[in-house]
Amino acid sequence: MPEAALPVTSAPALPRNAMSAAFPDTFPFGQSVVWEPDPDVVARSNLRRFMDRHGIATYDDLLTRATADIGWFWTAALEDLGIAFYRPYERIVDLSCGPAFPTWCVGGEMNIVHNLLDKWQATPVRDRDALRWEGEDGTRRTLTYAALHAEVGRCANALRRLGLGRGDAVGLYMPMTPELCIAFLAVIKIGGIVLPLFSGYGPAAVATRLNDAGAKALFTADGFTRRGKTIAMKPTADEALAACPSVRHVLVHRHAGLDTPMQDGRDHWWHDLVPEQPPEADTARTGAEDVLMIIYTSGTTGRPKGAVHTHCGFPVKGAQDMFHSMDLKPGECMYWMTDMGWMMGPWLVFGTLCIGATMVFYDGAPDYPGPDRVWQLCATHGVTHLGLSPVLIRALRPHGTDPVRRHDLSRLRAVGSTGSPWDPASWRWCFEHVLGGQKPILNYSGGTEISGGILCGNFLTPLKPCAFSGPVPGMDADVVNARGEPVRGEVGELVIRQPWIGMTRGFWQDPERYLDTYWRRFEGLWVHGDFAAIDADGLWYILGRSDDTIKVAGKRLGPAEVEALLNAHPAVAESAAIGVPDPVKGEALVAFVVLTDPEAASEALRAELIERVTAELGKPLRPKALLFTRALPRTRNAKIMRRVIRATYLGQDPGDVSSLEDPSTIEAIRTAR
Repeated sequence: MPEAALPVTSAPALPRNAMSAAFPDTFPFGQSVVWEPDPDVVARSNLRRFMDRHGIATYDDLLTRATADIGWFWTAALEDLGIAFYRPYERIVDLSCGPAFPTWCVGGEMNIVHNLLDKWQATPVRDRDALRWEGEDGTRRTLTYAALHAEVGRCANALRRLGLGRGDAVGLYMPMTPELCIAFLAVIKIGGIVLPLFSGYGPAAVATRLNDAGAKALFTADGFTRRGKTIAMKPTADEALAACPSVRHVLVHRHAGLDTPMQDGRDHWWHDLVPEQPPEADTARTGAEDVLMIIYTSGTTGRPKGAVHTHCGFPVKGAQDMFHSMDLKPGECMYWMTDMGWMMGPWLVFGTLCIGATMVFYDGAPDYPGPDRVWQLCATHGVTHLGLSPVLIRALRPHGTDPVRRHDLSRLRAVGSTGSPWDPASWRWCFEHVLGGQKPILNYSGGTEISGGILCGNFLTPLKPCAFSGPVPGMDADVVNARGEPVRGEVGELVIRQPWIGMTRGFWQDPERYLDTYWRRFEGLWVHGDFAAIDADGLWYILGRSDDTIKVAGKRLGPAEVEALLNAHPAVAESAAIGVPDPVKGEALVAFVVLTDPEAASEALRAELIERVTAELGKPLRPKALLFTRALPRTRNAKIMRRVIRATYLGQDPGDVSSLEDPSTIEAIRTAR
């Protein structure tokens, strides 16, 4: 069924973004194509087969048809992924409530767990590895599709024994263990709503999210190990639960072997309750649009935003991204460095199991006990698709290429990247030394509310350093100026013109905040909050959050411009740029720099770095200050928290810092010199 494109309407004029200056040596614009598709790989790709099946000649033709008729595309995508329904849907999408509130797979009934596990049990896939797990100490465990199905059945029966069922919200506050995957799927299997929580949260963050969703139960663990040190989790959970009267049951996995207090009547050991249950359990027959997950993201202000996702939404979008853009095939193996509290954790589980592929969980630091740990994981587990953040590559580059060459990465077909923008030097290092200059970096950008990517690389079109091939098929993305007009060759706002199946169904119990966040800048357009650009060859770039924009004396500057210049210096490991109030310029530029060798900090180096920025950006944008720090505040998915840096520098309340990987980095900013 054809769906009309949503209109673009005018908006009040805003200051014109002036980020489109080119920096050939340090910034993405001006780069040349460095990777060309292999015709044999293209011919065998999932996407080429999909295009041939529908008589589509070129990738551009596919993108055009997918956005001209979103009903056709998502119907075809569901068929390509083999998504099974208990009751077929009557209509693929209903837009009668407007583009912000579509209904997908209208009238259909399905539980995504049937598509992830149940349907494979009568096929050879049941004997394939579903999950390969490794702990920081080297302990390993593997679950086939049959074994995972049985463990999920036992866990589902345990939940039902406790009186939990359809519509009940259950929190997951656990390290990246097989039990986390089992619990995640079991909650969905019984028709519940899963609440993934970052394993590094403090008690206030856990309590806020459990209370917001009215959770009735929580999965947790006694603790986990990080960099050889054991970290307790249950005491943090107990402190949070003191403020969560709705939580009646807590299931505790003994993972770290810690002495753990247990509350009679509420707390249950996993090993006492789950293994004794029968392995067969009915999968609840849910509506396609029933809520299966609320996943929280931290807002700049106010309470966290709970993105609502359904059975036919997030899992389908995640699997389609993997299958089409990333070309993950049944039997191949994906490892994405993540935590279940970040959307890439559920994305990894949903996508791999839907395709019949294998996922890797690693519970530990990616550079412990040595800088080759991530490459060892790839070699040991036969990883074909590795997902990482550019921040990790910037941290590993100073160790040289020996840690990479030590391990056989021949099965690796691609590196996926997300979390932060690339700088060209780090991109090239990864491309040349990890991928041998022969395989693509699949740059990937979207978000929790997207259920995956807006933009991604692929195996069909050429790549330049730091670039995205373009929109993921089915995503009607564009770049617009302050008046909502499409622009090319300059930086603008990333927008989406039409709904897609994985789009969040809104923020939990907060529809107005959802509309304010995405829909009220330009009528009928989803404004994502990222600066983006499309170059003369049609390649796309993400250049950072538009709400991080710095405005100096009327000139709008993106932090990524400054950071790319600083990061290209051999003494710099990473950096962050912020704008601070200035009585003359409105805002002034301040940069924080982490050095590869902290002992190299000197006034001479500070002056050199300031001059480097000034020479490229001009004297009006000369940094007011450049400070050396031991670390930058970032989330577990490696996003630098510039608002936290700015508030700390100015002596203000940094706001919600629950998603920080290491809260001590706030003190590092406070004491930067």
